[in-house]
Amino acid sequence: MNTIKVLEERGFIDKKTHENELYSLFDQEKVTAYVGFDPTASSLHVGHLIPVMALIHIQNTGHRPIAVVGGGTGLVGDPSGKTEMRKFLTEEVIEENLLSIKKQLARFLDFSDGNALCVNNHEWLGKLEYIPFLRDIGRHFSVNRMIKAESYKSRIDSEEGLNFIEFNYMILQAYDFKELFDRYGCRLQMGGSDQWGNIVAGIDLVRRMNNESVFGITFPLITTSSGAKMGKTEKGAVWLDQLKTTPYDYYQFWVNTDDRDVFRFLALFTLLPMSEINDSNNKITDSDINAVKSILAYEATKIVHGKEQAGKAHLSAMNLFGKRSIPQSLMPSSEIVREGADSENSVPETILEKNKVKEGIPSFKLFAICNLTASSTEARKLIDQGGGYLNGNRIENSLYTVTESDFKDGNLMLRAGKKKYHRVTIRNDR
Repeated sequence: MNTIKVLEERGFIDKKTHENELYSLFDQEKVTAYVGFDPTASSLHVGHLIPVMALIHIQNTGHRPIAVVGGGTGLVGDPSGKTEMRKFLTEEVIEENLLSIKKQLARFLDFSDGNALCVNNHEWLGKLEYIPFLRDIGRHFSVNRMIKAESYKSRIDSEEGLNFIEFNYMILQAYDFKELFDRYGCRLQMGGSDQWGNIVAGIDLVRRMNNESVFGITFPLITTSSGAKMGKTEKGAVWLDQLKTTPYDYYQFWVNTDDRDVFRFLALFTLLPMSEINDSNNKITDSDINAVKSILAYEATKIVHGKEQAGKAHLSAMNLFGKRSIPQSLMPSSEIVREGADSENSVPETILEKNKVKEGIPSFKLFAICNLTASSTEARKLIDQGGGYLNGNRIENSLYTVTESDFKDGNLMLRAGKKKYHRVTIRNDR
């Protein structure tokens, strides 16, 4: 199936340039397409999954994806979607973030034998000389057109305004497209809806300087049916790094999807066939929606953390909340365990020496030890406001002392809020 049609069917495309020519391009040749990632953190998060999944579909349909990690543009800062100037990062921090992001991207794309590429745009942007760049590249850009771009217009109208260094961002991103075309024959740039002006600028630059046609696609801004920005929770971003968001918590993020969003997210964030997703959507009853959510959570977790961790997270959820029957006919391509399975629970766990438990541990300190809160002070506040639980029972006072008598068969279960669980296990003293 034509790659563009695959992306359209699954809901990835907001806008595209030269529609007919773009369809023909993917029918006629192996296409190289790229997406840029800002190295502003050491990990990608759920908000990056749309471009990541689009690159996966590019590769799975026989084409070549390029992930551009912006070591050069990251030193400038993209004003798109921001009402104030981004904080500058040091080169050292950016380099550390680059290495982490490249490692993460290798989970999703096959970089062997040039099947996919991961490049740092500092490789060419860092070598630019200012005067030659202005003469050779800058002369192709109209300031009148640039300030009409939404990314610039919103900043110009803001209280802080638009800094000159940010004003250069569009030119640098356009130059990226030209460099990728020259080096790798890249003909398609993809990005968020706020990148439309930057993408069109790159297309125009390649046309002017190379007399060649290249193309652009933007992804829609993904929000939940409640209007919330995708990937944001009351605790912050949902990270793809398991040290920042555990596989279990990642699974729980997806299993708690709003009923209205489940099938849209199955199309965007899993690789299950659309025929099965559509068939289930047409046949599902209200009683099956939780089973569908389990499949979404399992498949989304599998893509990021692998089959083993996804399976453990699913079985942990069943152990905590009760077994859930998932009919074999419901999206049969999914490898999720459907019923009757038991496994080692993979809820996050802390092991304590028995002597520490005998002495007793204030409940607020135990919550902090288990990283259910960021600090003891935060733990006291959580518990005193009614958000701390021990073995399913609300802890009435943060000074309550947890002792050996609270453990059942050497284990107890803590809960912070509605959905964050942690097991504590006693280990005999050595």
